[in-house]
Amino acid sequence: MADTLQDELFAWLRIPSISTGGGDPADLERAAQWAAAKVRDAGGEAELVTIDGGNPLVVGELRASQDAGAAPTVLIYGHYDVQGAEPLDLWTSPPFEPEVRDGRIYARGAADDKGNFLPLLAAACDLAQAGELPVNVRVAVEGEEEAGGESISAWLKDDPRGADAAIVYDSGMVGPDRPAVTVGLRGVHLVTFDVRAAQRDLHSGMYGGSALNALHALHQGLAAVIPGADGRVREELRVGIAAPTAEERASWADLPSGDDALAAAGARPAYPGAGAEYVERNGSDTAVDVDQIVAGDTRTVIPAVARATVSIRVAPGQDVLAMGAELERLIREALPEGADMEVVSRHSAPPAHFPADSPALKIAGAAIGRAVGAPVAYVRSGGAIPFVADLSAKGIPTIVTGFVLPDDPFHAPNESFSVRGLELGYKSARELLTGLAALGDGAAS
Repeated sequence: MADTLQDELFAWLRIPSISTGGGDPADLERAAQWAAAKVRDAGGEAELVTIDGGNPLVVGELRASQDAGAAPTVLIYGHYDVQGAEPLDLWTSPPFEPEVRDGRIYARGAADDKGNFLPLLAAACDLAQAGELPVNVRVAVEGEEEAGGESISAWLKDDPRGADAAIVYDSGMVGPDRPAVTVGLRGVHLVTFDVRAAQRDLHSGMYGGSALNALHALHQGLAAVIPGADGRVREELRVGIAAPTAEERASWADLPSGDDALAAAGARPAYPGAGAEYVERNGSDTAVDVDQIVAGDTRTVIPAVARATVSIRVAPGQDVLAMGAELERLIREALPEGADMEVVSRHSAPPAHFPADSPALKIAGAAIGRAVGAPVAYVRSGGAIPFVADLSAKGIPTIVTGFVLPDDPFHAPNESFSVRGLELGYKSARELLTGLAALGDGAAS
């Protein structure tokens, strides 16, 4: 299996399916056709679906080997599109000519997401070809994940069928020997706005101390929402947080140190004790960050307008639109008299949460634990995966996992994925698909 799977992965990785700019639409279609052909070769059905001019979406199905009408249905998801590879001179080997060095596969897309997802697709296809697939497997592979496209969300919204469970291989392990299932994802509200304090920039010598300064006004507004000395945001922005369960907390007991995680990223703790609280705070609490400020000049001027981009990461259980509106209200009301705030753009993605003690998640934990030979950690991610939130909104229990390691470079030069991760992903996928047959009662048709 290992050599065949690696050869298949190399063939997929050689297709430069870049969606973030500078890529060739023909390559995106080739990568989509490659995945569709994989399903068809296993006896399944697959087609390419294009929604509103977006990149092709691979939609397919492998029917259960026996009594498909009564078997549960599992949706598997991944993405074939990748980030661009520049700067090319920082790559040790060409980004679309995969090679193995010291047990790692180097190529763009090796970790995110072709190398991570292919073992799941391959396991489903192999079980189907062997006549041993106990569940109906619906396949959805998108080509816009890196570019923030919405084709997959539109497809799911209009999909009348659903599934009894979904598996998303677009995450990672918490250590080389410790698998993880992500049970919670934070949502995000990102807003860019202008604060205007005058009709034009003014000379600070002539008007300084008398005229309202847009940067001063902006800072006053931001001071109302940025975290306090303990790293926490104000309570108005923490409404609705779903606290971690006892089962989640128990699985965190021997996770890697948060201080080490911050140090490895080159980060400095935001407050005393940030490392000790890292696991819980970054997946289960609200965070506000000022992402950018643009204003002023190196000359001695009082800026008339200051622009800022601010994001709030909302925890599972929170209403992202309500918290986004509250964030904007708090900033606006804290501005000094005479300053006006105008929103330039805003974007929201909701959080998601899947209880670790739900039937699908319990099956997943046991199955992955058997495959890897180590207990699963039920973790929450600080990032957002919009499609996972879409699945949550549809009421589809979703197993978010994968076999990327914490220090694997995702979007950077020399992206890589371990050969062992490829093997563990395949073993886990077979155990998952076999175990989820236990969801037979009340299966989706």
